[in-house]
Amino acid sequence: MGSTEHNPALAEVADAFLSHLPPEERGKVQAEIFKFVRWLGSSRQVKDISPVDVASYGEQIIPSAAKPVKSFLTYIRKQGFSSMSLAPHLKAKKTSAKTVAVWQGGQVPVTLTAQGYAKLEKELADLKGRRSRVIEEIQTAAADKDFKENAPLAAAREQKSHLEGRIKEIESILNQAKIIGEGQDTTRAKFGDTVVLRDLSSGKEFSYTLVDPREAGPAKGKLSVASPLGKAILGKEPGQTVEVAAPAGVFCCRIESIMAPSSKGRLSPQ
Repeated sequence: MGSTEHNPALAEVADAFLSHLPPEERGKVQAEIFKFVRWLGSSRQVKDISPVDVASYGEQIIPSAAKPVKSFLTYIRKQGFSSMSLAPHLKAKKTSAKTVAVWQGGQVPVTLTAQGYAKLEKELADLKGRRSRVIEEIQTAAADKDFKENAPLAAAREQKSHLEGRIKEIESILNQAKIIGEGQDTTRAKFGDTVVLRDLSSGKEFSYTLVDPREAGPAKGKLSVASPLGKAILGKEPGQTVEVAAPAGVFCCRIESIMAPSSKGRLSPQ
């Protein structure tokens, strides 16, 4: 199966990749693969994934999470779903154990857009609803005295553990989050702005909203301010050219316009 037959969605290719792995190995890597797919957008076509997307994702993960994703990206190239070698662009941020503990403990300042805050609130409500249903499943499974291994009970408990972890993470973020102000100046790109860029090599125009790493997601046009491209854009003005060093070379683009969170018009280059 190759790219000449059709243009598959990322989720479809991920399923194919996992199905070829031995059961034991599949169980170890599928969580990281699914996380990568959700972040980029499960319905996104693989051919549209860029090195910038992959490099941005690398900013969100620790080194131990990079290996399975790199294997998946290598599979994508070998199967002909992408004309580019994306795996070399995934470089996880080297983070000390202390930094990871602080991050997971919710001690890192968080700044969110109003949309990002609302999205997390909705996800929290959905997760709590799912948790209630899982608790009922646990009670039902626990009542089955004749089920020797009680696989349903073990599965329900594992799911509840995952839900509890994500619920605590979101609650911590919302409790300390600062929502960016509206109606601010758009002469220079800053957190929360939507920036329209033009790839100088292809002429293609695209836009990203600069957000906190925990709100990032290329499928929604959300670019982390900690990513290589995000860092390059911050503080720049319309008309300026930014360059981002990538393993495959230098990515060059020009800032066409900047739009503040609450504004309806765009500031065009002078």
